Amino acid sequence: MEIRRDVFQAIADPTRRAILALVALQAMTPGAIAENFNSSRQTISKHIQILTECELLHQHQTGREIHYQLNPRKMKEIADWIAPYQKLWDNRLTAMDELLGEMKAKKKK
Repeated sequence: MEIRRDVFQAIADPTRRAILALVALQAMTPGAIAENFNSSRQTISKHIQILTECELLHQHQTGREIHYQLNPRKMKEIADWIAPYQKLWDNRLTAMDELLGEMKAKKKK
């Protein structure tokens, strides 16, 4: 049975975001990833499993070692989905900044 996880729930966890940041720089073994955290290897392994199930990480095996690396295509899908919301909030924040500027200018008069 294949477990389907929500990618946004996966990246909501700060440890998983930190793992993504680590493997964005270079492919790493689970042990090398775990060395960067104060959690047990089992806990980090579970985080890696979730990220792999969401296709945010790819794994490849070299001999007996498994290396994990970032899946840039999946990250681009997330960025593409977020882009319209980012534009919406940028526009709203710009409008608010302009309004505050106008209010400050009126107050100085």
